[in-house]
Amino acid sequence: MGVLRVVLGDQLTTDISALSGLDRACDTVLMMEVAEEGTYVAHHKQKIVMILSAMRHFARGMRDQDIAVDYVALDDAGNTGSFTGEIARAVSRHNPQAIVMTEPGEWRLREAFDGLSDMLGLPVMIWEDDRFFASHGRFSRWAKGRKTWRMEHFYRDMRRETGLLMDGDKPAGGAWNFDSSNRKALPKDFRPPERRRFEPDDVTRKVMALVEARFPDHFGTLDAFGWPVTRKQAREALDDFIDHALPAFGDYQDAMKAGAPFLHHALLAPAIHLGLLSPREVCQAAQTAWREGRAPINAVEGFIRQILGWREYIRGVYWNLMPDYAEGNALGAEHPLPSFYWTGKTDMRCMREAIESTRDHAYSHHIQRLMVTGNFALLAGIAPREIERWYLAVYADAFEWVELPNTLGMTVLADGGRIVSKPYAASGAYIHRMSDFCKSCAYDVKQKEGPRACPFNHLYWSFMIRNRSELEGNPRLAMPYRTLDRMGEKRQADYLADSSAFLETCFD
Repeated sequence: MGVLRVVLGDQLTTDISALSGLDRACDTVLMMEVAEEGTYVAHHKQKIVMILSAMRHFARGMRDQDIAVDYVALDDAGNTGSFTGEIARAVSRHNPQAIVMTEPGEWRLREAFDGLSDMLGLPVMIWEDDRFFASHGRFSRWAKGRKTWRMEHFYRDMRRETGLLMDGDKPAGGAWNFDSSNRKALPKDFRPPERRRFEPDDVTRKVMALVEARFPDHFGTLDAFGWPVTRKQAREALDDFIDHALPAFGDYQDAMKAGAPFLHHALLAPAIHLGLLSPREVCQAAQTAWREGRAPINAVEGFIRQILGWREYIRGVYWNLMPDYAEGNALGAEHPLPSFYWTGKTDMRCMREAIESTRDHAYSHHIQRLMVTGNFALLAGIAPREIERWYLAVYADAFEWVELPNTLGMTVLADGGRIVSKPYAASGAYIHRMSDFCKSCAYDVKQKEGPRACPFNHLYWSFMIRNRSELEGNPRLAMPYRTLDRMGEKRQADYLADSSAFLETCFD
């Protein structure tokens, strides 16, 4: 009688705490593909394929190490379709003395697993997920007593504690943050670097056929699937990024280009979230590239900040503020999600480019998410949970612990500014400055009013007018509100009328 050790689909590393102390002679590892996880939101087909294929490859690797694996496939006879149902069935098969698992990443699963011991009548030990730099307790100690939470403050503490990009007690390169150097538009003759993608093997192709059969109506296509699904592939993807994309990542991380979904972005978040890469090894690889002169400090610091700073910070926010955080709607946004978020059928070229990339790759980079699809949702007053569920469904790297606070807190300010200092709202001028989308758009980015005006222009000012009581006290918005006051009542009324007329076409 051994221990049943549960490994979930985003815990694919033998360093996971659930496998600590594993006894090959008597313990069994349980892995489960369950329909419920593919349907609580209608996840992108590529996302489901990526996770299931990675799970199957990981299980094969453990068996090669003489670890007993009880693997439940999605189409196995008797599959109950839920984690709790499959754990109960495994208990009846193996009669373990206890169950050990690593804490799941999502609140709803933690709640479900907390009731397992009573349901099954045996000990269930849920151990901390120690793949992160900061434990729940570490973040809580940092947050306690602070009136405002800001990622930059937390990030500096993480730099000091880990020694990443530090020269003694000073930040490497002489500054904590090089973000001001990371906002360049792409040059006219720019050609994006070729990125390492991975041809599906037999395991992945079988999963692709299964997903097409089981989830035919889910968003997305599988034609361009190329995500890493093994540790070896993930390491190759990391090396490719460090060698070919990191050197220019800093300069152009905010840039957008039609037909170029990846640019210099890392494309590593899915592999990190699944456990195929550790955040520490990724940060150390980037730091080494700088120390060896293969990448500039602005690129390396900007990249490490996304992992050591923002990723850790957002996880802390999630676990400290859930479940109430999910219901926030500080700006009272109530509009439904427009259908073009699913179809891409819109005359706004920037939106179409981002949505089509999402459909084809389960990916668009962070500026497209924040300043195009997210900016539109903010300005148009889309209900927070509608846009949040969309982000969770459509992106390969969208796991709720990282996606939900990013969407609700950073993208649509549903938490009233709890985790960021201002709304990320912008007119069409920002998109025009950072992309080539506007030159072939049906709308004119330079027009402020009228039916041919870029919708982001009148939506921006309508948003500022509509939410004035909530936002005008923010010192970072003093300048736009002074500009608004100089416009006069008629022009403000025109903006409101234009945005109202446009939004009527979005919610038919």
